[in-house]
Amino acid sequence: MRKKVEFFSGEHSLSGLLESPESEVKFYALFAHCFTCGKDIAAASRISRALVQKGIAVLRFDFTGLGNSDGDFANSNFSSNIQDLIAAANFLRTEYQAPRLLIGHSLGGAAVLGVAQHVEEATAVVTIGAPSDAAHVVKNFALQLDDIEQDGKAEVNLAGRVFTIEKQFLDDIKRYDTSHLGGLRKALLVMHSPIDSTVNISEAEKIYQVALHPKSFVSLDDADHLLTNKRDAEYAADVIAAWAGRYITHVDNTNNIAETNNIKHDNNEIVKGHVIVEEKNHKFTQHVSTNSHYWLADEPISVGGNNMGPDPYEHLLAGLGACTAMTLRLYAKRKNLAIKHIKVALTHSRDY
Repeated sequence: MRKKVEFFSGEHSLSGLLESPESEVKFYALFAHCFTCGKDIAAASRISRALVQKGIAVLRFDFTGLGNSDGDFANSNFSSNIQDLIAAANFLRTEYQAPRLLIGHSLGGAAVLGVAQHVEEATAVVTIGAPSDAAHVVKNFALQLDDIEQDGKAEVNLAGRVFTIEKQFLDDIKRYDTSHLGGLRKALLVMHSPIDSTVNISEAEKIYQVALHPKSFVSLDDADHLLTNKRDAEYAADVIAAWAGRYITHVDNTNNIAETNNIKHDNNEIVKGHVIVEEKNHKFTQHVSTNSHYWLADEPISVGGNNMGPDPYEHLLAGLGACTAMTLRLYAKRKNLAIKHIKVALTHSRDY
């Protein structure tokens, strides 16, 4: 089911398309398109349709000044993209259900990483061919940078279309970096093609290294940046749906999202050497946080859990095994022992 929608971001009316399954909606997703693209670009429409087939409703829209949305593109910037996404999330929250999944393609990927902290209900974020920071987009008009700096603006040709880029756009993206990724506190899936000639796969590595667990990386193999091959877009959708199902529990179709899905602790507030464990869903799933890491603990599905992380016994064994392997490696280095690889296997039993 396809429905044209409109909502306001500031004084501008934005044009969107909400696609929903005919059956019950599992959850809602918000899709951010690539730089100077639009909601109807092939990758966005194909991924959205494929997700709808799996019971996920998807809202995609044109950013300010693009497609059917109001505003002047020359006056827009990365900050306005962030505000547009917040407005879209507010629209879903008010009219349907807040988005639990954020998906961004190319610069839209950098945008959803930037907006994730403002959408508390979202528990999972996906980037597709995304740069680690917004400034990466400058390479698309590097030859006109001097003109933009000197004259305050310049016309640039992007993918066969002419756009006006103003100096305020450059000034705006300089304010963004990857510092927020360390406190993302959402499940993250990074998807990228190793042959992407627009955004090098090294950008995916930067995102992955900075972000906390739970995080995943999936290679898009021989796909191009825009996922112009239908099979690549459908594959991406299949992976997203399967992956998201692990981190997003089904909720009823109301505007009430359990506050227990939100993480209350900021890593910067946790003292080094301390561990904070708190409930995620008032069942078995737990948030586990240290001053520099975050992960989930859970119980297997067979005993009523969601299997979203190791169980307590596995955590205990992991601590023992890691300490043992690290101690052996430290001893080997100090004694100059030629040990190539250390592997520790542990088991446990319970006597009630």
